[in-house]
Amino acid sequence: MTIEEFQSITGKGVKAKVNNVMYYVGSPNLFEELHQSIESDRKQKITEMQTQGKTVMVLGTEEEILSLIAVADEMRESSKEVISKLNNIGIETVMLTGDNKRTATAIGKQVGVSDIKADLLPEDKLNFIKKLRSKHQNVAMVGDGVNDAPALAASTVGVAMGGAGTDTALETADIALMSDDLSKLPYTIKLSRKALVIIKQNITFSLAIKLVALLLVMPGWLTLWIAIFADMGATLLVTLNSLRLLKVKE
Repeated sequence: MTIEEFQSITGKGVKAKVNNVMYYVGSPNLFEELHQSIESDRKQKITEMQTQGKTVMVLGTEEEILSLIAVADEMRESSKEVISKLNNIGIETVMLTGDNKRTATAIGKQVGVSDIKADLLPEDKLNFIKKLRSKHQNVAMVGDGVNDAPALAASTVGVAMGGAGTDTALETADIALMSDDLSKLPYTIKLSRKALVIIKQNITFSLAIKLVALLLVMPGWLTLWIAIFADMGATLLVTLNSLRLLKVKE
């Protein structure tokens, strides 16, 4: 069997010649473009499988549909709990997927995301992230595929899966979850927020101590020992305050 002229159709599928016949494997939308329409019984079967949360791929030629292939991603047990925690700490969660709306809605409702955007090409994901950034101060994007890379780059913080993620996604992202454990996301946000608060506190403490030492210089009350105490005191204070991060639990 000779395969020739293999070509990826971005966001829709692939095509190649086998024994001088051009075959296509892709989304139902691809075949609606090729054939102008899909037979009602097959369209009903596709709709039925999509409603069950399955992604339907179609195999065929420019003249006919030969087969329907339905696949479904297995939802992680932790996903619902992770989304719930994110929503509880004030994070607006949005699902961006290239899957059709029926499949995306079925999965999205199970997980509990705030908003669902389906039938997206890579550039659509990128544009949506840009739109979110214009509305919100910070936007984080979690993804693992090549199609996610542009959106990861456009987000404030890109998070990729270290094990399951593609090389392109890993290179583009700012953070890689090496264990592919989504439950670390709420903890990461919680720890980051706490770290930012402590950094601001430490800067305030340091500047306050330096200001007091400077004021003591004016009347000549600042001695060498007081200066040493102020310097060491500031170092100890910010160090001990930073150790409070050890108390942050998942």
